[in-house]
Amino acid sequence: MSDQVGGPRPSGDVTYAQAVARQMFDRIADKWALLVVYRLGEGRLRFSELHSRIEGISHKMLTQTLRGLERDGVLTRHVFPTSPPSVEYALTEPGRELLEAVSVICRWTERHLPHIESARLGFDAAHQPGLTSP
Repeated sequence: MSDQVGGPRPSGDVTYAQAVARQMFDRIADKWALLVVYRLGEGRLRFSELHSRIEGISHKMLTQTLRGLERDGVLTRHVFPTSPPSVEYALTEPGRELLEAVSVICRWTERHLPHIESARLGFDAAHQPGLTSP
């Protein structure tokens, strides 16, 4: 690693703006990617099964998310030679490791939803237009 500002830096340096690691942060911090990984933790799933188990995701967004996760080696896509072709998705070994972190995030969110909702109500009430704040 270079100490000079603007000098070459390794792609694994998470603080470097052009790092592959930063691109992965963008990918895995995406709500749809988190939910796809979480659902694939249940095992191999077809596109239609994923779509039905992730409320609100469009076909287009699911396709984009799956392609990105496949490109990054988080999941595999297996096409069966049927008519029409059947496709299943499954987590790779790195994807299963990622699932551990995703599961922690999902459980944390579920556990703290009442607190989050209460905090939002309090914040919104204190920050309504016309009210002064410190």
